[in-house]
Amino acid sequence: MKVIAAMSGGVDSAVAAARAVDAGHDVTGVHLALSRNPKSYRSGARGCCSLEDSNDARRAADVLGIPFYVWDMSAEFAEEVVEDFIAEYSAGRTPNPCLRCNEKIKFAAVLDRALALGFDAVATGHYAQLRTAADGLIEMHRAIDMSKDQSYVLGVLTQDQLAHSLFPLGDTTKDVIRVEAANRDLAVAEKPDSYDICFISDGDNAGWLQEKIGAKPGKIVDEAGTELRDHDGAHAFTIGQRRGLHLGIPAADGKPRFVLDIEPASGTVTVGPHDKLAIDHLEGIKPLWCGAVPTEPLECSVQLRAHGDEHRATVVVAGSDVSVTLHDPAFGIAPGQACVIYAGTRVVGSSTIAKTARLSPAQR
Repeated sequence: MKVIAAMSGGVDSAVAAARAVDAGHDVTGVHLALSRNPKSYRSGARGCCSLEDSNDARRAADVLGIPFYVWDMSAEFAEEVVEDFIAEYSAGRTPNPCLRCNEKIKFAAVLDRALALGFDAVATGHYAQLRTAADGLIEMHRAIDMSKDQSYVLGVLTQDQLAHSLFPLGDTTKDVIRVEAANRDLAVAEKPDSYDICFISDGDNAGWLQEKIGAKPGKIVDEAGTELRDHDGAHAFTIGQRRGLHLGIPAADGKPRFVLDIEPASGTVTVGPHDKLAIDHLEGIKPLWCGAVPTEPLECSVQLRAHGDEHRATVVVAGSDVSVTLHDPAFGIAPGQACVIYAGTRVVGSSTIAKTARLSPAQR
């Protein structure tokens, strides 16, 4: 097959490209320029898409002996990922930009361009596994290295996209990947993994949002409505947040307080005890299915954060609405997050969380 290897400049994508070459594919390396004003260097393990990353990707392609190009996707990334991130926080929701990037950029804009140019698939360094089922459908499963599994952020991929995707690293652990990179003389073998949000390189999400959105003063209140302090913008808070509240006034029980609710119109942020964060029901919208749409109630598990636990659940799908009842409560789940549905290790699909609730015993 003719394959585009998306090369970020990190060790995972470099080894993924190498494995695609070893598999006999005709591979071309592509680095995605996602920033309109890329910095020269990364800040340790924060951020990505710097000129340093581009050069690291080019050097890896040279070692592998494959053609290499840089595709400017900065306009698409700004519109589909960055602007969406700002809009979601402005509306009091908590988005996951990695899912959005996979949905709209890496496996939509990039894959569309690759197919238009005559390529058959896009290979990435994501940790996930693809298998062909008895009915011919392509199934996506968790990686064997659960500490690196990225199937959650790939839960937005459709069957057509999976049919044109390659994940060469899903059957390998990260320590083996680094050894393999060193054995292949890839200079990125010991390069730190990137983490946090790639377009906020210093990790200061609240400060970045403040700069983009501006000050929108509001109040932090307790459950009784007592004002505790002013704030400069509800976008600096997320459901379940404990740190950075700077309340000064201790709770009556002396226990920590957490963000329970955000009302973006008034800017009111409500705080309270941890047990009030418990939810066991959520409503999802904008579902995306990796294969067949569930037509009957599905006993399964769901993951609600990128690095979160699995929760046993019952999922009922009605058109574009997804109803999820958790068998055990989850804590600090915010609208805007993704609910990714699993049948064992297989990814069934995902939806965006619109509402959360704590059901009464009679409702369960």
